[in-house]
Amino acid sequence: MGTPMGDSHQCCAVVDLRQYTLHPGQRDTMVRVFDEAFVEGQEEHGMHISGQFRDLDDPDRFVWLRGFADLPARAAALNGFYYGPVWKERGGEANVTMVDSDNALLLKPIEFGPGYPALDAPRPPIGSTEVPRSVVAGEVYHRGSPDDGFPEFFADQIAPALAGTGATLAATFETLPAENNFPPLPLRAETVLAWFAVFPTDAAYAEHRRQLAASPTWQTRLIPEITCRTIAPPQHLHLRPTARSQFR
Repeated sequence: MGTPMGDSHQCCAVVDLRQYTLHPGQRDTMVRVFDEAFVEGQEEHGMHISGQFRDLDDPDRFVWLRGFADLPARAAALNGFYYGPVWKERGGEANVTMVDSDNALLLKPIEFGPGYPALDAPRPPIGSTEVPRSVVAGEVYHRGSPDDGFPEFFADQIAPALAGTGATLAATFETLPAENNFPPLPLRAETVLAWFAVFPTDAAYAEHRRQLAASPTWQTRLIPEITCRTIAPPQHLHLRPTARSQFR
């Protein structure tokens, strides 16, 4: 079982989920700059850069997660980094790769599972190039209201169905209803629930998808109920950790 907030995850009471659309062919440049400069550069200011990923379904999308101890820590950390020397030196290299960087959500954890990296989780050193074989997958559900009972529906019905197809949840998040305390980086104003799971290989992920497709419970009961309970189709996440991601 997971935990709403174990001691090893006190760094992540507030989490940014950021999805960048990049110019064609520029993702490897973005990954290189990020893994060389922005992991330690941000963690020096108290952030936890738990995961950075290539989207396996979109060659021009880069996805990442960063955590903060609380909202005041978020404001202090973002001001420190984006007005500091690392971003001043390397930020331009990242900016020229981006078409859009405003697809960002402010989240709080509902539950962390054993697959979510703790602050002290191992991280390969700068210069590492070996990409993990693992797949990080999930969904972002777009909700109409924070009082819709969707987290309970997820815990009672969706999570057990996912577990039955081999998806061990690494984390479940929902929107943190708070004002953006670093306005230079916009946030999407919507209510969501997002989950992440780690699969050891592409084959394990493909088997999970096959079982969902073949599941009468998923296809005839849960998908229609998800559709009724949400205001837009879910966003499916199909991600590969970068060489320096703590997700393995």
